[in-house]
Amino acid sequence: MAQRKGSKRVEVGDDEAVVPLQAVLLADSFAQKFRPITMERPKVLLPLVNVPMIDYTLEWLASAGVEEVFVFCCAHAKQVTSYIENSVWQAQRNLTVTTIESHDCVSVGDALRFIDQRNVVRGDFVLVSGDTVSNMSLKQVLQEHKERRKKDKLAVMTMVVKRTKPSSVTHQNRLGNDELLLAVDSETRQLLYYEDKKDSGKANEFTENIILDRSIVADRPAVKLCNDLQDCFIDICSPEVLMLFTDNFDYQQLRHDFVKALLCDEVMGYKIFTHEIHSEYAARIDNFRAYDAVSKDILQRWTYPLVPDILFSSNGPPIRVDRQEYYKAAGVVQSRSAIVGGTTMLGEGTIIGDYCTITDSVIGKGCTIGCNVIVEGCYIWNNVTIQDNAILKYAIVCDGAVIRAGAVLEPGAILSFRVVIGQNFTVSAYSKISLISQPTEEDSDEELEYAEAASGATESPKNPLSVEENGMHGQNGQLDDESIDAQHWDVSQVGVSGAGCKWSVMEGKEEEEWRHSIAVIPAGKIQELVLKDKIDYEDTVLDIGAGKTSSKPDSESIDEEYEKPDKLADDFDKEVEATFRRIVLEVPGVQQDHVILEVNALRLAENMSFTDCAGGLFRAIMNVALEAPHTSQVELIINTKSVTTKWKDLLRHYLKSEDDEIEVLLKFEEICLESGKEFAPVFSKVLEILYDNDIVSEGAICKWASEKEEADELDKVFVKQSEAFISWLQEASEEEDEEEA
Repeated sequence: MAQRKGSKRVEVGDDEAVVPLQAVLLADSFAQKFRPITMERPKVLLPLVNVPMIDYTLEWLASAGVEEVFVFCCAHAKQVTSYIENSVWQAQRNLTVTTIESHDCVSVGDALRFIDQRNVVRGDFVLVSGDTVSNMSLKQVLQEHKERRKKDKLAVMTMVVKRTKPSSVTHQNRLGNDELLLAVDSETRQLLYYEDKKDSGKANEFTENIILDRSIVADRPAVKLCNDLQDCFIDICSPEVLMLFTDNFDYQQLRHDFVKALLCDEVMGYKIFTHEIHSEYAARIDNFRAYDAVSKDILQRWTYPLVPDILFSSNGPPIRVDRQEYYKAAGVVQSRSAIVGGTTMLGEGTIIGDYCTITDSVIGKGCTIGCNVIVEGCYIWNNVTIQDNAILKYAIVCDGAVIRAGAVLEPGAILSFRVVIGQNFTVSAYSKISLISQPTEEDSDEELEYAEAASGATESPKNPLSVEENGMHGQNGQLDDESIDAQHWDVSQVGVSGAGCKWSVMEGKEEEEWRHSIAVIPAGKIQELVLKDKIDYEDTVLDIGAGKTSSKPDSESIDEEYEKPDKLADDFDKEVEATFRRIVLEVPGVQQDHVILEVNALRLAENMSFTDCAGGLFRAIMNVALEAPHTSQVELIINTKSVTTKWKDLLRHYLKSEDDEIEVLLKFEEICLESGKEFAPVFSKVLEILYDNDIVSEGAICKWASEKEEADELDKVFVKQSEAFISWLQEASEEEDEEEA
């Protein structure tokens, strides 16, 4: 392989001494999606379930066998360097973490060129961002990369991908990233084509009309076109990658410029390959929706062992985890009348007042929450004060913020550091409030994100906006109390006695506000997209009828029929159950229509069926019955009857046919064999309850039983257990037929 020494390239033999496994961690996102928060603190130091993002990335790299990590930082470089120098990472024996500072890099390309000039990378390395959470093993992907390199020196990169299901409505995955289209050699896994919806510019052409160069498929036995893969932004790179960036100054973005250029360059012949992970976890936090999704994944333990009670509690007070993923740190003071639901974490020293309701939220350290406060789907960081009767839904509140009594944060609202919201004031949906005023001229290059270059200003030299220009002073862009109190804040933006200013939405970015928000996508927006897709589809059909050809990204036409992975169905079940619990169990007196609206929005967003919704809701209801206190099978049956009777109308809303009802019975069999084995001995009794509540009909039960006649004995266990009840149904049906005759 080739290496650079000074300005000369030298060839290094394969018998050279083995170098330690290295990683380049980019602490800059080079994007503006986390503004205004990142005007004051670097993204990698923002808390993710009460732990800085970068700690997840470093912990994963250490556990995966990486020995040297070079952390590149530019924006807020002093903050990042200071954190690393004073963190536990400096005491690690098997991992060396070194920061590399630059104050004039404005893109990933500039960063990699700067690292190449430092001559610190000595072999194949892992390239990753500091906002990545993963528990994958690097052993297999590294081995594949090295073996390819031995056979082909032009194989310079291996990209990690993971199967996902993008929404047919929003054309984005659950992380808020745009839908990808990849062409991959089925045998070698070589990447042949890379495109995302944003780059294509036209959603309709992206999904319906794909133009591939003939050379892509020539002389290849099979090529897969995939629109169900998620780019994990974890790359195994050879040193040539750095050299290519140095030799090509027009390479700014890693995917849009570098990857696409290599795929189109037939002269040099460099190759990129993919490595697909399945049961392992990997995701990058690219936007606020991804921040919410990854936070939920951590709380629901998909990232194990990177979970609060195991990994990071060793660095501080112990964290206790109860059922339904409810985490509680030491020193929490919670009123006995307060209700705290599942998928929630309470940070150390937080105080929860009387009659509060907190669900699906992360509360940081040292927070004070008054009485009668509702917090739903929110991320409250450290030392936040929320006074009595406030309502917060799907919002992010940064350190030191104050929300006065009776204030309301509508879905998608973001309060940056030390913002104050006045009493009884309502912050409208998707509003962003900061103590730092919005730059008068936004940088035209959306890949840039700077908030404290070498000069200490809160913006890069290209777009200066210093603390002094705001008339405020403090360290690291933080504002002191006197400066905050001296400002004349707009009452219409933050209320009386409030502090902060509202950022306006950039022109052309309105749709991104709700696409990338932690709030649930509004049902009205989904309906608009459904209508738009319908119109686009009809226009496409007319174009085809007029003589235009279309090639759909369907792997069936090239390789094999696409089948929905079981894990996607399981993920949807979990999301439906989480929605059901959040709305129903923690909010007394909620209306059924509210549940239906939320589940329908989820169904449309994930492109799932009514049957899928019924299955997820049925699992949720059975789990509620199972979790209710019981000491015998009789009590379990009583619990089941109570909960199914209560929510039978909700289930029936999604059961449109006998086939749907049969799917519920199959789902119940699955529960009895896996997560709810306590139900197995009382299957027939629960079947009677389902019948009595008109959840499953006589026809569905008999059809289910008849379909099992030719099955293996193991598959007929529950049919045999229910033989007496099934016989009774059949006899009753025959008697009714005779009476009618």
